[in-house]
Amino acid sequence: MAQAPKHLKIGVFLAGTGHHVASWRHPHAQTDGSMNLAYFQQLAQTAERGKLDMLFLADSLSISPDSHPNVLARFEPFTLLSALSAVTSKIGLAATASTTYSEPFHIARQFASLDHISNGRAAWNVVTSSIESTALNFSGEKHPEHSLRYQRAEEFVEVVKGLWDSWEDDALIREQESGVFFDPAKLHELQHRGEFFSVRGPLNVARPPQGHPVIIQAGSSEPGQHLAARTAEVIFTAQNNLPDAQAFYQSVKAKVVSYGRSPDEVSIMPGIFPVLGDTEEAAQAKFQQLQELILPSVGLKILSSYLGGFDLTPYPLDGPLPDIDIPETNSVKSRFELVLNLARREKLTIRQLYQYIAGSRGHHIFVGTPQQLADKMEEWVQQGGCDGFNLMPPLLPEGLDVFVDEVVPLLQQRGLFRTEYEGNTLREHLGLKRPANRYTNRQANGTHVSS
Repeated sequence: MAQAPKHLKIGVFLAGTGHHVASWRHPHAQTDGSMNLAYFQQLAQTAERGKLDMLFLADSLSISPDSHPNVLARFEPFTLLSALSAVTSKIGLAATASTTYSEPFHIARQFASLDHISNGRAAWNVVTSSIESTALNFSGEKHPEHSLRYQRAEEFVEVVKGLWDSWEDDALIREQESGVFFDPAKLHELQHRGEFFSVRGPLNVARPPQGHPVIIQAGSSEPGQHLAARTAEVIFTAQNNLPDAQAFYQSVKAKVVSYGRSPDEVSIMPGIFPVLGDTEEAAQAKFQQLQELILPSVGLKILSSYLGGFDLTPYPLDGPLPDIDIPETNSVKSRFELVLNLARREKLTIRQLYQYIAGSRGHHIFVGTPQQLADKMEEWVQQGGCDGFNLMPPLLPEGLDVFVDEVVPLLQQRGLFRTEYEGNTLREHLGLKRPANRYTNRQANGTHVSS
């Protein structure tokens, strides 16, 4: 009997007018998109109509005049997702929150609240913050070193998970007649003392409907892979060809197993930047129109930021990237390596390289028809390149509309994607178990627990 095809997991990364850096200049753009609630509500409802797994919001805590226009002014993710939860009922809601410039108690409380408000649809994208100037907004002068940020992040995640277990599932009795509101034996202090944090607990929010909101991790560096293998349930990565995606997939899944976890507990979902047209020629024309809207000064600044701040302005735009010793960066190390490898492998000019980076920030660019995109997605999943994708439409709402109306039906016809939501929570969409409360587990195993 032939094996049933593997179902894709699909999220959509919402970003203002779209992911292309010049999307706001396109005649079809909603220019105030990043600060327009009605616009985001429309996008969320379109994604839910397409039965997608989740909405994904990035975030940063520092900007500069050179930042992507979508980043310069945008909603805070928890506030926006709480509003979107009121106009959707099934789709997951993923927010980015920093472990470098936050405290575990705050993050545990915010995500537990969002999970309750959305009836079990919250996810936390764990980031360590890559922008060095962020320290200046938090009474600091120097951004912590890359390895230190990841050490802090690992402890941070464990503290947050512990706080989510503060209340056992049946601790809140609320018996009006007897006057008993909760069972004190089922409320637990964490009493955590570690290298970076000292947190007593308990959390002042009931245990989340999902037990723990879903954990997402977006780092692809070696420390990022290890953090994801230990703690994450979804990994958002940037791989721009199938062999690299397969190598990353195998590497991370092996690390997951080495930490005593099942490889099925972690879904790897690279970003994909789809430019779609009725024909290849129409799609190429759409892409070229966007590319021509990139101002060279903007493209060079973005490319420079990926190359450790190296100044490219003295070099000809249509010449090769200079063969120089570009210093490593303390920000996004995996993306730094990806850009250098791409330039060398494809022999790209500086202009071609900044156009590629400014458009998709290193993620896989697909230009073609809906049929060809469905083929590509099926190939990557069936050949061990990923478990699904995080869509990064270059232009919104157009890019999401076309995907939902023309690509999703093709995937459904092939048995690669759901036709209806099978459950109500994000964990159910992703095929993840609801974690047991650590205190209930210890009691069941005969271990004494003090609270």
